Amino acid sequence: MTTRRATITDVAALAGVSVATASKALNGRDDVRATTRQLVIDAAAQLSFQPNVLAQGLLSGQTRTVGLLTSDMVGRFGIPVLLGAENAFGAGEMAVLLCDARGDAIREQHYIRTLLSRRVDGLIVVGESTNPRPSITKDVPVPVVYAYAPSDDPADVSFVPDDEGGARLAVRHLIATGRTRVAHITGPTTYKAATDRAEGVRETLEEAGLEQAGETLYGAWSQRWGRLAADMLLLNDPTVDAVFCGNDQIAAGFIEAARERGRRVPDDIAVVGYDNWEVLSEETRPTLTTIDPDLERLGHTAAQHLFAAIDGKATPGVHSMPTRLVIRDSTAPGIPDTPWQVSRGGSGA
Repeated sequence: MTTRRATITDVAALAGVSVATASKALNGRDDVRATTRQLVIDAAAQLSFQPNVLAQGLLSGQTRTVGLLTSDMVGRFGIPVLLGAENAFGAGEMAVLLCDARGDAIREQHYIRTLLSRRVDGLIVVGESTNPRPSITKDVPVPVVYAYAPSDDPADVSFVPDDEGGARLAVRHLIATGRTRVAHITGPTTYKAATDRAEGVRETLEEAGLEQAGETLYGAWSQRWGRLAADMLLLNDPTVDAVFCGNDQIAAGFIEAARERGRRVPDDIAVVGYDNWEVLSEETRPTLTTIDPDLERLGHTAAQHLFAAIDGKATPGVHSMPTRLVIRDSTAPGIPDTPWQVSRGGSGA
């Protein structure tokens, strides 16, 4: 005797929801309550329900396949975004095709044609910096969502980290520890992330009635620049008692040079980095307080909005995703929480 395979109708009946709700829950859509989604998932597991992907595609005209196109040759920022997106697609039982254009426009066009030939339902394009990139939306027949690097077309759907807001978190934290002479060292002026963070520093200090300690120092995204900038800064203004660095590499270099000059961190100078690159932030001595742009969450959100765009519910514009402060020993370990502190990380966090 052949056992009948469970259907979506059986799952819905067991979970006590409509067939439409059961389908949305199993597809990982956001417009289903978490408790309802869990009921549906439990019912599907109990019935050993397996969706018929081929039938779904024939009925919907979709292949349930999406393309992820990245230009981040190093992967420092692209990989977390891609992981977050892939998690969302996995929950929605979407197949993912990943292509790395390696920053090459010709290679990118080749991969776009390849992905379209596979009849993907949509694309997520991941950039290598937060500088706007050329839009491809008008050239492809499927929805496109841009992550990390926004499209230069405001009518497209883009998700970027809130770099200005991240700088605000950093400076407010330094002020909360009693610091009044805050300096800023960051990357090249050609990077929007660097100029956005510098603007956040300037505005936050101004709101607190404080003057920035010297001009913002722009340079490379490197430990070497952090060491050089530390020598320049500490020689010109020994009253500096806090530094917000544009990334964790600069911060690690600064701490190293400050130590060589006999300045203790955080006793004499508090230091905050950016990116929460744990290879550095957890291994620096002292461990590094830093801003985490939460790129996995950004990728997950971009994927959810691609789902919506595929359903004809696109959300045009550049959407800034919140960052979070991770407190470690380079500022003031053990201080009371304040409203802008979202996350705490200890020496071994």
